[in-house]
Amino acid sequence: MHPPITPADLSRLIAEADAAACRLRRKLVLPAVDHDDLRQDLLVDLICRLPGFDARRGSIGAFANIVLRNQSSRIAMRHHRQRRSQGGSLLSIEVPLAGAREPVGDTLTEDDGLAAWHGQTCCAAAVTELHHALQAALARLPDEDRRFCAALAHRPVTALAAEGFGSRSALYRRLADLRHVLTVHGLGPAWDDLAAA
Repeated sequence: MHPPITPADLSRLIAEADAAACRLRRKLVLPAVDHDDLRQDLLVDLICRLPGFDARRGSIGAFANIVLRNQSSRIAMRHHRQRRSQGGSLLSIEVPLAGAREPVGDTLTEDDGLAAWHGQTCCAAAVTELHHALQAALARLPDEDRRFCAALAHRPVTALAAEGFGSRSALYRRLADLRHVLTVHGLGPAWDDLAAA
């Protein structure tokens, strides 16, 4: 049984979580309204890890700093991964763009498409050009690799491994090799984000 946490320790943990949330919010360039959510996520993770605290190894503040730093890194990686998958940061439709007076939502039409509402580039010519480049690169691949790419467009690697395409590690190696091959054929690193489009 672990000793109960003192009110002083609890206030210290809350203060540490608050400071970590401020640093993370600034690092990720998030609006101020996200501060409470970040602090809560960090504090919940910290409280869940308190049974691992050993007072003989250091103070509760040092323990909290390590746990908060690690969880902040995980949140930041998840956030950056989400931004990359969406083609950049999300825009609020309630806030005007730099130099504009009206909010973004007032400047977008329904014809701009879903990508514009999420702050992504919506140039039809660029999408068409990328689609043609993708088709040309895929045409140069052997049939087996084309089937693999088509399967990847609809299912994750773990599902493909379960369906008998090979082991997960072999599929990930194959995917890494395919990325290099497709890059050589003229597709940039963003090919996999748009392959399903």
